[in-house]
Amino acid sequence: MEHRPDPRLLALLAWYRDMGVTDALASEPIDWLARGDRPIREREPDPPAPDAARRSGPAPRGAGLEARAPATAVPARSFAAMPSAEAEDAARSATRSARTIEELRAALDGFEGCALRATAKNLCFYRGAPQARLMVIGEAPGREEDLEGKPFVGRAGQLLDRMLAAIGLGEADVHITNVVYWRPPGNRTPTPQEVLACRPFVMRQIELVQPDMLLLLGAVAAKHVLGVSEGILRVRGKWRQVEIAGRRIPTMATLHPAYLLRTPSTKRLAWRDLLAVRARLDEGARPGAAGNGSS
Repeated sequence: MEHRPDPRLLALLAWYRDMGVTDALASEPIDWLARGDRPIREREPDPPAPDAARRSGPAPRGAGLEARAPATAVPARSFAAMPSAEAEDAARSATRSARTIEELRAALDGFEGCALRATAKNLCFYRGAPQARLMVIGEAPGREEDLEGKPFVGRAGQLLDRMLAAIGLGEADVHITNVVYWRPPGNRTPTPQEVLACRPFVMRQIELVQPDMLLLLGAVAAKHVLGVSEGILRVRGKWRQVEIAGRRIPTMATLHPAYLLRTPSTKRLAWRDLLAVRARLDEGARPGAAGNGSS
């Protein structure tokens, strides 16, 4: 007899997925804030006083479970997030001595000012060329990115690769990163504090990559790189300037590939933006053309 899964269980699994539950856990709770390479320190419960134990006698019939349950040891947190201003200052200090992309990665490996690293499995720094004419900046790593340690390798990343290939660009032609380097729990939107903690690293990364232009994917990247408050549908498709270390870099925001997967009808808008990027790349490649012209 063929076994068919209960449709109620399938519906429950679909709901878990939509709520951001991506990993099956054990029956016992796990302290995800305790780093895997550090032992969890537990405080032993105080032993009961001998006289008190004799006086109390056996638990009365019908007493609740809480009367018989042993005390639970509370694990100590091994990670504490810095206040936003302090984290940003620490990030600036860490990036100052980074002269190469690899030195910047090493500085990120030792940076503890962003609370996201406490729950993420891996740092997702960048993918593509160390230096490139086009630098692509998205929002945050997802589950697949967290497992592999690279940005944009899941479904959205596969669509991004196809989008770039449509205008003649491969992974070796671009530098791809995010405004935060660690996966937010449940794929939630990163908080402003988390983005600000990573911002000095992103700005220094742009300096080191030396792109001719920036392509921002989605509302979060557009908001924090361009400093705009409008929605992505109002911001996308327009050339703006971002000044970093004395360079004015032409910058365009477009729709995030994850949004395109949910709303395929908007792919035509992203295609227009990509054609504008291709045209600007071609313009900058002509002899005598200015790569960083005004918008």
